[in-house]
Formats: sequence, structure tokens, C-alpha cells
Amino acid sequence: MAKRTIRTQPDPVLREPAKKVPLIDMSVHRLIDDMIDTMHAANGVGLAAPQIGVPLRVVVIELPGEDVIVLINPEIIKKKGERIIEEGCLSVPGFQGEVKRAVTVKVKARNRDGKEIRITATDDLLAQALEHEIDHLEGRLYTDLVESEESLWSIDNSTWGQQQAI
Repeated sequence: MAKRTIRTQPDPVLREPAKKVPLIDMSVHRLIDDMIDTMHAANGVGLAAPQIGVPLRVVVIELPGEDVIVLINPEIIKKKGERIIEEGCLSVPGFQGEVKRAVTVKVKARNRDGKEIRITATDDLLAQALEHEIDHLEGRLYTDLVESEESLWSIDNSTWGQQQAI
């Protein structure tokens, strides 16, 4: 296990759609472990493989006080409702913005053992994180969803590591 470098905008890997994981082998397990270490070191809530330069459809999410969720080849199968929320990103340090996200998000994926799982999240940080991280797998950043310049602002970099970023 190792901490890897988080790629930041304008790194082109962040704009490329990630490829499906064809086989969950030891290299994928090492990638997952490295992603978890990297997310913890950065005080993040979630991390997608492209954020560490690996163009594969792998996501890790860990909400405060919860176990890590590992998603391989995740797909959003249903979204419902709309809400405006503040969001930040480890790949866009020093900024936050207001974006529209769904109230309810339903995702299907494989876990690290290859078993199909489904997750439904409603009106909480998990719903936001699911959309945010799966956007990374499509080559989208939250800044693409900001509606106006007033909806994106700079934050004090000295407190960035103390805040949770997705």
C-alpha cells in the first residue's frame, strides 16, 4: 500500500473517460489499497482512480465513521430530485462551488470481491459523493456543473486539508 500523487486540474487524465476493469486481480486490489491510503492522507471523502492517474473505473468512498465503500465499474442507474449543494474536490484544490446534484442516487457496481452490489443514497453526503466520483470516471469535474462565476469561489489554502473534499 502506498500514497500516490493526486492529479490536479488541468491534468488531461482528469478529462478522459475511464476504462472498465475487465478482471479484478491483485493489481486492482493494490490500486484500491493505494487509493484508500491516498484518500486518507488527503483527508478526502472519495477518490476515483483517474485522480491518481489510473484511467480505470474504480472509486473509493469513506464517510465519517463508516466503512470504506469500494466500487468497481460503477454505473448510476437512477437519479431523482434536485438540490443545490457546496462541493470541493481533491483535484481542484483551493476552490469550492455550488452545483446541482440529485436528491436520490442509485448505483450498481462490483465490490472488491467481484460481487455485484447496489447502493441507494438519499439527500446526504453519500449521494453527493457517488455522483461526484462517477463524474470523474466520465472525465467530468464538479467545476463543469457550476452555473456561474459567482457559484465558484476560492478558499483559504491553509485550511484546505482540514476540510472534507470529495
